[in-house]
Amino acid sequence: MSAAQETQHPGWLQGQVALITGGGSGLGLALVERFLREGCRVGVLERAPDKVAALNARFGADVVAVQGDVRSHQDNARAVAATLERFDRLDTFIGNAAIWDHASCLMDLSPEQLDQGFDELFPINVKGYLLGAKAAAAALVESEGSMIFTLSNSSFYPGGGGPLYTASKHAAVGLIRQLAYELAPKVRVNGVGPCGMASDLRGPAALGQEGKRIMDSRSPEAIAGILPLQFFPEPADFTGPYVMLASRANNRVLSGVMINADAGLGIRGIRHVAGGLHL
Repeated sequence: MSAAQETQHPGWLQGQVALITGGGSGLGLALVERFLREGCRVGVLERAPDKVAALNARFGADVVAVQGDVRSHQDNARAVAATLERFDRLDTFIGNAAIWDHASCLMDLSPEQLDQGFDELFPINVKGYLLGAKAAAAALVESEGSMIFTLSNSSFYPGGGGPLYTASKHAAVGLIRQLAYELAPKVRVNGVGPCGMASDLRGPAALGQEGKRIMDSRSPEAIAGILPLQFFPEPADFTGPYVMLASRANNRVLSGVMINADAGLGIRGIRHVAGGLHL
């Protein structure tokens, strides 16, 4: 699509407002960019002050970025309040902020690391989603909107992380199902599970991984090599399912659904070597 055609496209989310956690980099930033192109205005809850400043400077009046931590209900509530104050409505909440454990195995972790790693990772990956949902729920009931949570291939099968990360992403599946049940018929609640991509996703400080990005332990070639579609996805490649789930025109009937956006990985699992021709 040309720049002129993209400008003319009215957008599936025209006039809507979304709030995205962890929107300062990686998939979160790609979602901000895509939702804006689809005609949406966007609130962001982001922990890093420099990323908050960059978002507000780059996007101007169409984005309101708030500095805060998803582990705090007060910070989630401030982000909702700032979004409502700026845009006067909220149609979609996207729980996206997370950390990864760099596939740290049970046998390689000391009891202390396991204990402290759990207490650091689960409050971000699970409690952060729950607190964000709580903060946004009333506004979404009013707008009859939607919640979308970022899952992972680790939400469905092992090998995409260690036990800490995999357990947290399986917990998020249960959270989606429960909230879809509780918030029906007013709010649709769904998830999108991407595979590996280049992002700023980091690990727990308790495991000494706070400065370690996902691409510090995985190469593009290694990720592409295990995917049946045999390419290395960019964060923007995953944004389409979120747009579809948030769009009232495209989604009236999906709730409690998890879209496994893993470039075909689920058909064979991570360790199996595919047969057949490699073109």
